[in-house]
Amino acid sequence: MTKRWTTEDIPSQRGRTIVVTGTGGLGFEDALALALAGGDVIIAGRDPKKGAAAVASIKNAYGLATVSFEPVDLANLASVEAFGSRLAAQRNKIDVLINNAGVMTPPRREVTRDGFELQFGVNYLAHFALTAHLLPLLRKSSAPRVVTLSSIAARNGRIDFDDLQAERDYKPMSVYSQSKLACLMFAYELQRRSDNANWGITSIAAHPGVSRTNLLHNAPGRYSVQGIARSALWFLFQPVAQGALPTLFAATSPDARASTYYGPTGIVEVRGFPGEAKVPPAARERHVASKLWDVSEELAGVTFGKTPNAVLVD
Repeated sequence: MTKRWTTEDIPSQRGRTIVVTGTGGLGFEDALALALAGGDVIIAGRDPKKGAAAVASIKNAYGLATVSFEPVDLANLASVEAFGSRLAAQRNKIDVLINNAGVMTPPRREVTRDGFELQFGVNYLAHFALTAHLLPLLRKSSAPRVVTLSSIAARNGRIDFDDLQAERDYKPMSVYSQSKLACLMFAYELQRRSDNANWGITSIAAHPGVSRTNLLHNAPGRYSVQGIARSALWFLFQPVAQGALPTLFAATSPDARASTYYGPTGIVEVRGFPGEAKVPPAARERHVASKLWDVSEELAGVTFGKTPNAVLVD
């Protein structure tokens, strides 16, 4: 990528239906930019008040925006399934799915409605299940894309199959890193399985660098070490709209490639304009990704249909 890609470079999204998880922060910026480009945007989130506020804000910015809110609680797999069923009844296709919403480093171990560790359950497993439920609608698009959000924290992640839910050893950042590594591995494995089974999906991963979202205030807390750094060192964090650019590039650009990871191109990928991101070696371990997929189908109670045999790491 030779030029500095911005929202001005987003091609028209007219006629395209786009699902974005998350009502604030990066999810809001994604929805705003895609609605401004003419897309039919569905914002999916847990809080109807925040969802209504996001829709109103986008429509205030662009009166002709086609944007709506649908409730989904990513900490409840039944809610994820219900959301998928509602969309199947309402829509003929989905062109883009952005698996964006997440939680970060709650100081104490918490669990989802289904008993999964919160970060693994919300950041990764719920989006894995959501993609499975929406696969039939995605396959009806002429050029479907799935963009899954990872993080620079994935560099320090590892998939611990012996303690996947951090029941024995809960370290907030280590567990967050595992969840974001899982998201990155999912993006690659989804492409491999799509190619094998002819689903027609283009699966791409992205990360926002370090952005001024409220994740660090909402999860560890405003007065945690991370929260204080977020408040006092705000100038080190790039604006949320800038952090959304890698995701928007992955979701819309004709130059975005399948099985590619995009992020900011500045020093250590903390900030800057979008380009290819450095892939952690662990994310390329295909045998681990294949095992994680099989475990995830069992945990989430979903299936993507025909899948290939496990492929050993290159």
